Amino acid sequence: LSSHDRAQAASGGRHPLPGRAAVAAWLAACGLDIDMQVVVYDRNGCNYCARLWWMAQWAGHADVAVLDGGLAAWQAAGGALASGSEAARAPGNFTLQAPLRELLSADAVQAGLGSAQTIIDARAPARYRGEVEPLDPVAGHIPGALNRPFGDNIARDGRFKPAALLRAEFEALLQERDAAQVVHQ
Repeated sequence: LSSHDRAQAASGGRHPLPGRAAVAAWLAACGLDIDMQVVVYDRNGCNYCARLWWMAQWAGHADVAVLDGGLAAWQAAGGALASGSEAARAPGNFTLQAPLRELLSADAVQAGLGSAQTIIDARAPARYRGEVEPLDPVAGHIPGALNRPFGDNIARDGRFKPAALLRAEFEALLQERDAAQVVHQ
């Protein structure tokens, strides 16, 4: 979900983030009720569904989860699949709630540089190092950022690595830095 109206967008870039109110209105239009559990998935190693997970929490919906292993795991577990069109759901009663996730502006990130703030850049190592840049107009990374490609969170079977392993890997990356001061980019 990206904003087509840059004047109403909460962020810039290739895929501008819509404002919180627009996200909440879209979720309600999709049939979301305030007390519903949402499960998001994709078939690209959580590359895309993680954005929807974050946006729902940013709009204040706490009951949202990522299906570990995505559609492939669902199929492997014997989950049913449908094909063709589905009837549109009636609009839900979801309304904008207090944000459960924070969006930082580039100015806020810049202001935090040099403090206890740590930035983790989730792009591929060659993009982080500035050796190749297929998407952005400028290659490289924010000074001081650490690199941890998002794909490193996924095991070979397409599921997230176990929580204990992820914790150990992030602790090794952060060394003595405060995990509460991490900004993911």
